[in-house]
Amino acid sequence: MNTERAVFVYTTYPSLVEAEEAGRALVERRLCACVNILPGVISHYWWNGALERGEEVAMIIKTRALLSEQVSAAVKAMHSYETPAILVMPIESVEKSYFAWLLAETTPGGSEQEGQEGQE
Repeated sequence: MNTERAVFVYTTYPSLVEAEEAGRALVERRLCACVNILPGVISHYWWNGALERGEEVAMIIKTRALLSEQVSAAVKAMHSYETPAILVMPIESVEKSYFAWLLAETTPGGSEQEGQEGQE
């Protein structure tokens, strides 16, 4: 029985440049199959006793559950924030062929499937 499952790892960055650098590194290392970078996020939060407002970039990292700790560690190591948001979220259902692609792309050596990244 295959107990492998997909997860999203969610985080935010202070700039598009930092998010793209981190996202590309995660994909190159095959820690995830894909990252979605969403600029234009407005965040309100408490930090060091003050209410803050920040303009951020959100990132959704698509990976397998078995890699979530490695992804979290890599995000933290590359991140400029002292305390980055790193949230691992289980996925209830994944379309079968997409899941097969995600698994193949997060395997060392990957599947080298052409054209798949454009289908995100």
